[in-house]
Amino acid sequence: MKLLMLFALGWLTVASALANPFPQGNPARGKMLVGKSCVSCHASLYGGNGSGIYTRPDRKIKSAAQLKQQVHRCGLSVRAKLFPEEEEHIAAYLNLNYYHFK
Repeated sequence: MKLLMLFALGWLTVASALANPFPQGNPARGKMLVGKSCVSCHASLYGGNGSGIYTRPDRKIKSAAQLKQQVHRCGLSVRAKLFPEEEEHIAAYLNLNYYHFK
C-alpha cells in the first residue's frame, strides 16, 4: 500500500510539472514586470494596452520554449536587463493569461 501511495504521489508531482512549463515563475511578479518593461513598446505597436500582440490571430509564438525565447529577445531589445528568473516570471504570467501552454 505504501508503494502504491508513493507511486501516486510521484506521478502527481510529474504531472503537475508537465502541466506548467514555467514552474519557477510567479505570474503576479510577471504581471508587474510586464507593466514596467513591456507595455510601452507593445502599446506603440498595437495601440491601447498592447495586449493585442498576444491575442492576434497570426501570433508567432506556438510553444512554451518559443515564449521563453521571445521574452528574452524582447528584454534585450528594450534593454530591460532582466534576470533569467524575471524572464521566467514574465513567461509564467503571459502563459497563464494568454497562451495556456502545457
